[in-house]
Amino acid sequence: MANNPGAKKAVRKIARRTEVNKARRSRVRTYLRKFEEALAAGDAGVAKAAFVEAQSELMRAVSKGVVHKNTGSRKVSRLAAQLKKLAVA
Repeated sequence: MANNPGAKKAVRKIARRTEVNKARRSRVRTYLRKFEEALAAGDAGVAKAAFVEAQSELMRAVSKGVVHKNTGSRKVSRLAAQLKKLAVA
C-alpha cells in the first residue's frame, strides 16, 4: 500500500481518472451500439447519422487517450466498411 504522500496522491488521482475514462469508454460503446442497431434495421440514412456520431466519439476517445490511435482508426474503418456494404445492398 502507498506510504508516502506522493504515492497516496497518485492513488487518488488514478482513481479519479479511472472513473472519467470508464465514462468515456461507456459513451463510445453506446454510440457503437446505436450504429449496430441502425445497421441491423437496414436504414441507410439512420446508419449514416449513427456512423458520424460513433466516429466522432471514437476519435474523441483517441484524443483523450482512452483508446489507442490505431485501435480507433481500425474501428472506424470497419464501421465504414459495414456502412458501405449496407449502402451497396
